[in-house]
Amino acid sequence: MELLLLPWALLLLLAIAPGPGPWPAAVHPSKVSETEKSQLVNETHWQYYGTTDTRDALSLTWNTSALPTNQVTIELWGYEETGKPYSGEWIAKWSYLYPLATNVPNSGSFTFTPNPAPQNYQRWEVGALRIISSEHYTGKKDVHALWSNEHALAWHLGDDFRANSVAWATNKCLAWEKLEDELPNFLGELPDCPCTLAQARADSGRFHTDYGCDIEHGSVCTYHPGAVHCVRSVQASPQYAAGQQCCYTADGTQLLTADSTSGSTPDRGHDWGSPPFRAPPRVPGLSHWLYDVISFYYCCLWAPECSRYMRLRRSSDCRTYRPPRLASAFGDPHFITFDGAKFTFNGRGEYVLLESGLTDLRVQGRAEPRTTPEGMQDRGTGLTAVAVQEGNSDVVEVRLAPRVGGLQVLLNQEVLTFAEQSWMDLKGMFLSMAAGDRTSIMLSSGAGLEVSVQGPFLSVTVLLPEKFLNHTQGLLGTLNDSPTDDFTLRSGKVLPPTASSRELFQFGVDWAVKNASSLFTYDSRLLANNFLYGPKHDPTFQPLFPEDITPSPGQETEADKLCGDNHFCSFDVAATGSLSVGNATRVAHQLHQHRVQSLKPVVSCGWLAPPDNGLKEGSKYLMGSTVYFHCNNGYSLEGAEVSTCQANGNWSYPTPACQPGRSHTVLLSIIFGGLALVVLVALLYVLLQRRKRNTTSWTSQP
Repeated sequence: MELLLLPWALLLLLAIAPGPGPWPAAVHPSKVSETEKSQLVNETHWQYYGTTDTRDALSLTWNTSALPTNQVTIELWGYEETGKPYSGEWIAKWSYLYPLATNVPNSGSFTFTPNPAPQNYQRWEVGALRIISSEHYTGKKDVHALWSNEHALAWHLGDDFRANSVAWATNKCLAWEKLEDELPNFLGELPDCPCTLAQARADSGRFHTDYGCDIEHGSVCTYHPGAVHCVRSVQASPQYAAGQQCCYTADGTQLLTADSTSGSTPDRGHDWGSPPFRAPPRVPGLSHWLYDVISFYYCCLWAPECSRYMRLRRSSDCRTYRPPRLASAFGDPHFITFDGAKFTFNGRGEYVLLESGLTDLRVQGRAEPRTTPEGMQDRGTGLTAVAVQEGNSDVVEVRLAPRVGGLQVLLNQEVLTFAEQSWMDLKGMFLSMAAGDRTSIMLSSGAGLEVSVQGPFLSVTVLLPEKFLNHTQGLLGTLNDSPTDDFTLRSGKVLPPTASSRELFQFGVDWAVKNASSLFTYDSRLLANNFLYGPKHDPTFQPLFPEDITPSPGQETEADKLCGDNHFCSFDVAATGSLSVGNATRVAHQLHQHRVQSLKPVVSCGWLAPPDNGLKEGSKYLMGSTVYFHCNNGYSLEGAEVSTCQANGNWSYPTPACQPGRSHTVLLSIIFGGLALVVLVALLYVLLQRRKRNTTSWTSQP
């Protein structure tokens, strides 16, 4: 059975409609297949329509095969949230406004010149277009439809906007600023941003790519020029459902709004929403538009008042950021624990990779032998499925897809399809699928899993925030900054780091899953016979140990060339006789090492303010960075001209003061001007004396 998720706009209608019933899923429009949406041609033109020199016709396109009908109706829907903020009266409402066209041919395109909407519709400034079959009456809900992205409805605003869009937007910006000053300050409960771009991309349990500024899709960062990549916090903040955003330049430096209008801007409404999704400011996408995006249009895009916006959406620096710890399992299979211990355990069965009583987190892995192209089974094994649950969250299992390759994802024992979207908001977790061979699972605790296909097996990386310190057990070790106790049995007995491969095999066997606690799905006779009805660890399977393996004479040279000093790679080539398997292991190991390097802690001294009546040079605040200070004309510097970020996290000198008085430039000008005047007077005196002598000499001649 496959679980299909509905198109995003229909879910939004269900989410904010009155009446009881669970929220089926949360869907953000940017994560939905383009075939399920209509497209605003030149979307910027739509959202600037009515501002200076922005007129002419607007066009809309869609995929006609996605809406099989002869004639269509094109409607405008508006979104608003009314009532007292952060109270039970605060409600979200998605309203049908009026039709743009009725009974038009389903040609896949529509062009029109917009007129100002009637006055009673102009309070809606955010909305979307909907295309339905003309067989339905306008505004009918729960019908098959194609929706546009939500957007700023500049094109339907009134004559006052078109007559003077700057004045209109300035008034809106001032009103927004006043409202924001009256609302609770949400910035204090947001997590600090990662210090570097490398950390931001590697910390996938807590941060995820911002689709509006993605380095893997050309770094088109419309709202953050100068950035190449932004990430958003996965989880909304606990009280106000706010979201963090972190943007970075090409050299990995975080952009701050205190230094530039291109900086990272946190959000009162998390862009991806948060449970229960029905109530403001938790509605995916739309709450964010109302509180963070349309206000950016008011202040920064339609009016020159961006400093007001940046004051209320100040970036956080990274002084309190702590990177997560990670552990990995890959290849035949090889394990690297959270504290860096390395070992190989190629049992056949289902095993506990990680357990934590802190959040009742459980991660389990299934290991099976590889079947060779000749139909034989290797004596080595590798991970073929991983399952995870935290507390009472949904259970997600990721496994190698039978026969077709790639990944198959199960939600509570039912196969998911990603035909319409690559991102899903589930109970207690978020799920993201990339290209069919890599999935990310982000848990509410901030823990994260990355599962990918590497050769014939799965590669698994688990990331844990610092709060899990001293709260883990299983094959991925005891997270406590010491590898000496990573091989701890269920009984509490600890094997030494020098334990033999056979002793480590028994360590792995000890962590076999108990039948009653299995998270896996047994939806085939093969799985049921091998893992459900039998023991979780197969005692009849004869494993391979490193000391028993000798490479094939014909492969030894090629293996040495491929693997070098990578012992995991060499083991897998020898165990399977396959260079491609060894190469997949080598790549997985390198990815782990790269991620460890990316997540190394760095020292930040935090943002350093410029002096009043002066300026600073430098916008990097990590250890070794230097900031220079200057005063405006008419002011003199009191304090150090240079400050450097030190290893202890403090600046070498605080921001100096610029005191009223003559600046160095003015003083130097006076000094040199005075000297020039003295020289000029002296020169005139010399010339006059010479002239006097010449005159005397001439008058005394005969």
